[in-house]
Amino acid sequence: MNNQKQQKPTLTGQRFKTRKRDEKERFDPTQFQESIVQGLNQTGSDLEAVAKFLDASGAKLDYRRYAETLFDILVAGGMLAPGGSISDDLTRTEFCLFTAQEDLETMQAYAQLLLFLKGFTESERNKLAMLTGILLANGNISAAVIGSLFNENVVKEGVSAAFAVKLFKSWIYERDINAVAVALRKVGMDNRLMELFPANKRSCEHFSKYFTDAGLKELSDFARNQEAIGSRKELQKELQEMMARGDNFKDIIAYVREEMKKTSISEQLMIGIVWSSVMSCVEWNKKEELVCEQSIKHLKQYSPLLKAFTSQGASEIILLVKIQEYCYDNIHFMKAFQKIVVLLYKANVLSEEAILKWYTEAHVAKGKSVFLEQMKKFVEWLKHAEEESESEEEEEN
Repeated sequence: MNNQKQQKPTLTGQRFKTRKRDEKERFDPTQFQESIVQGLNQTGSDLEAVAKFLDASGAKLDYRRYAETLFDILVAGGMLAPGGSISDDLTRTEFCLFTAQEDLETMQAYAQLLLFLKGFTESERNKLAMLTGILLANGNISAAVIGSLFNENVVKEGVSAAFAVKLFKSWIYERDINAVAVALRKVGMDNRLMELFPANKRSCEHFSKYFTDAGLKELSDFARNQEAIGSRKELQKELQEMMARGDNFKDIIAYVREEMKKTSISEQLMIGIVWSSVMSCVEWNKKEELVCEQSIKHLKQYSPLLKAFTSQGASEIILLVKIQEYCYDNIHFMKAFQKIVVLLYKANVLSEEAILKWYTEAHVAKGKSVFLEQMKKFVEWLKHAEEESESEEEEEN
């Protein structure tokens, strides 16, 4: 028996190289940082040169894989250790957001390089906020990022409000308050700005004073307006519910007047809310033209409610304009405008003075020619009646 070990077969000839995609490259953020920091330190503080270096390095270094490390370097100067501190074991670059000058021009330059931001000291947070404002103004990021400021712990420390001041200042400086308002509304942040403060300071008065004192009166006015809009929406909702339940008009009127005092809503504003609420409760059949007759019958029962909030001539004009806009926006009511006005005239909601003023100068463009034509005969009758009344008074005197 042969005790010698049998030799294993071997491959000879050409050696095959392992394909790169079959190799698993080791994840090494430390080595990545050393490469980037060394390059940045050699490049200096010239932003154009830095941009060229980063662009060239992107062909050799995997920015996508080391994105978080790259952003840590560009923002804080070095890779962040667990807990948010800068690692002392690694070289830190002086070319970063937190060591830059604290002015808008410098931040605008950094905005070309940075897309993701973190901050720690007051000065670093200020720079971060200013840059965020610029990025928001340029549309590089969504206003939804503001939601991160509503974190309870950050709000408690007062960091959120201070950060917001710098952010909104740079944002408004780049654009204007109208552009800011549109962006906030798009992501549902327009009604959440009060959350920048702790619950015990979450009031329109505190918000207004804080941001006005900080030089942001436009933002203060915007927030106050948003709160007023919110209050009006809640009032209209409650009013509609009371009407739907069939509550007594006396109770409804008392409730509305109390809310007007609380929220400082004028009668001119209130009549618009009452009109919208009334029309949302009026039942009608939207088939064909019979809709008008049925709706007007239902509308008549709400005339005492409308009368309660048209004690001033200006309120009557507002109501007439609201009726005009409603009839224009709802095609089935295009022919009903004159009937509604006459009904409310007979119910002493609208005076002849208000109707004549609306006819001659206070109407709006919506459906103007149609509605003026509808009102022509009634207006002539009002003028004739007025002339007769004046003649009778002269005879009596």
